[in-house]
Amino acid sequence: MRRVYAGRNIRSAHELNHDLEHLLPLTHLAGLAQAVDLLSATLHKHKRILIVADFDADGATACALAVRGLRLLGAADVRYVVPNRFEFGYGLTPEIVAVAAQQTPDLIITVDNGISSIEGVRAARQLGMQVLITDHHLPGAVLPLADAIVNPNQPGDEFPSKNLAGVGVIFYVMLALRAKLRENGWFALNNISEPNLGQLLDLVALGTVADVVPLDHNNRILVAQGLARIRQNRCNAGIRALIAVAGRQQGGISASDLGFAVAPRLNAAGRLEDMSLGIECLLCDDDTAALAYACRLNELNHERRTIETGMQEQALSALAAMKLDVDNLPSGLCLFNPTWHQGVIGILASRIKDRLHRPVIAFAQTGEDELKGSARSVPGLHIRDALDAIAARHEGLLSKFGGHAMAAGLSLKLADFETFSAAFNAEVRRHLSESQLQGLLESDGVLAASEIGLELAEVIRAAGPWGQGFPEPVFNGTFEIASARVVGVKHLKLLLRPAGSPRLCDAIAFNVDSAVLSALTQKEPTAKPQHTGQASGVSTVHIAYKLDVNEYRGERTVQLLVQQMDCVSSLERNGLGE
Repeated sequence: MRRVYAGRNIRSAHELNHDLEHLLPLTHLAGLAQAVDLLSATLHKHKRILIVADFDADGATACALAVRGLRLLGAADVRYVVPNRFEFGYGLTPEIVAVAAQQTPDLIITVDNGISSIEGVRAARQLGMQVLITDHHLPGAVLPLADAIVNPNQPGDEFPSKNLAGVGVIFYVMLALRAKLRENGWFALNNISEPNLGQLLDLVALGTVADVVPLDHNNRILVAQGLARIRQNRCNAGIRALIAVAGRQQGGISASDLGFAVAPRLNAAGRLEDMSLGIECLLCDDDTAALAYACRLNELNHERRTIETGMQEQALSALAAMKLDVDNLPSGLCLFNPTWHQGVIGILASRIKDRLHRPVIAFAQTGEDELKGSARSVPGLHIRDALDAIAARHEGLLSKFGGHAMAAGLSLKLADFETFSAAFNAEVRRHLSESQLQGLLESDGVLAASEIGLELAEVIRAAGPWGQGFPEPVFNGTFEIASARVVGVKHLKLLLRPAGSPRLCDAIAFNVDSAVLSALTQKEPTAKPQHTGQASGVSTVHIAYKLDVNEYRGERTVQLLVQQMDCVSSLERNGLGE
């Protein structure tokens, strides 16, 4: 673990301490004083507050946290609205302000959006509403004229961490508001017990992991504390239900479970229908009702997977038809199909980016002459800054854009797609070298056969939370294949023997290429392998893998999660070696 931590630039034990007392203080977060003054006055006058949320998991958790937090602090009237992405698009637009005005709010609070909503803020204030923006996205050259803005990435902000997710920003606002209310005697005056806002950390953990923000020390504290509460069953009913329908063990939940099992189900509502369904799930306090919400979200996630699979096949077929190879594949790739679902293009861009190791923007048609794009980047290219540079060089090319380092969204005219594609490729080429487009996998080194076991797997699981910017350890080594079989159509279940060792290890590789599946499984041993004997027909692979704890019928065993597999030995002769 010393080796692992050194590889992640950990220099002191303090950086591994996840106690809440080590959270960065509220000081230096620009706009916080104005925000809590505004909120305190609103609460004292019993005015109506309306939360305007984003339609992804970060936005949903931030919305649920704001509603729950304000109610805990004694707010008399708290409501929310979340734009339907297919009707209103992203952020506090004038159109969503018109919808909000139907509920006659005195104060609008944006969560996970608003920093670019210049026209929307103007419209709200013209209608007599005050506006508090809480966001974490990068601002443009001009800020909206809101009554208060809290965003660690706004100019002049001295908060040490710029990596808070939207849910993290609103959590800090609630902490500051509680301190302000305590100071002015609000709780005693209204006979309210001062709430423990730690009960909201389950939402902070889920939103932070789901938004794939870098897990610096401050974010690791937030996620670790939230995970601890979920494991102890001190979480809200909605999160408990989402974990259940995802088939995960709540008592052993990890950050990766939140990212790969819980968050996609929550996100499915915003991608295919209306994120209000996900927010209601997170606001629900009744286990039966929460489970009903979670089951519907699970159904939507299955539907999303089906749509995504079809879109990915179309994208790969289009790439194959272009007959591109490593030498002429664009450095920055833009893909468009008029039949693609705009709620799923972000996932599609992410999948193609992972496959081709380069920035990808997937576009869907949202109007007769309008395209909406979702961008995903690779290390070395700040995707929002790249779009900003393109907008500066090509005036009028982009209708609008926004985002952060690894993900962004944009809109442009259908007629400008080819022009933008060329501009995007040129901008990526300015920043990324050929070596940065190779998709190299970094390893924490080789483990001895004696180290590949449950003990180390348990230590690694407890040593997180792992995630963006603080990756889970990956090891590499050469193994003999004792047996291999296909499970679930495209996954590969393996029994591996470390080179030079009699031990056998269970392993699984997900979403394996069909040619590799065929080559590996056609060489099954003629007899069932014994734990100390040699199997016939054995091939050899060099793999990169994670150590995982597999629970089955109450028994915990170590399992290797294969991240990459380079086939050697007899398989090289089949042309499968890399």
